[in-house]
Amino acid sequence: MNQNVENTLNDQVRKEEYSSRLYLAMAIWCEANGYPGAATFLYEHADEERMHMLKLVHYVNDRGGHAKLLKVEVPPLNYNSLTEIFTEILKHEKFITESINSLYQVTMDEKDYTTSNFLQWFITEQIEEESLFSTILDKMKLIGGDKAGMFHMDKELEGMAAGTGESV
Repeated sequence: MNQNVENTLNDQVRKEEYSSRLYLAMAIWCEANGYPGAATFLYEHADEERMHMLKLVHYVNDRGGHAKLLKVEVPPLNYNSLTEIFTEILKHEKFITESINSLYQVTMDEKDYTTSNFLQWFITEQIEEESLFSTILDKMKLIGGDKAGMFHMDKELEGMAAGTGESV
């Protein structure tokens, strides 16, 4: 595997690990602040981000590279509201999309078309993630500060986590 591609993939491993830790921290905050549905939803997303990380790790190793765990900063632990959390999530997902796109460009510059093809799954996943979190955030903005509305939003997030709720 080309060293530049390997290094960039390992950096993406770090970013996916951070994503998992970020969602875990947010889930913990939700659980401690009376949003059990959002907590369940975010615990699942923390696991999903970890799976994205592992998908990259296995790919690097399968291609003859060496996946590495790099230093990861501690994510924020405190938030002011559920809306703030989902605002931060959407911002973070846009950052990850930009990172995946940059990684894709590295593979094209290095003519590593196999890795470019592998990254198509991540590109599609990011479209879905941004759409999901944008829609959730739009609903939260409509609800505003209405406590009953946020209670129902929490229940909807719980249903989404369980696969029983309506799609946002």
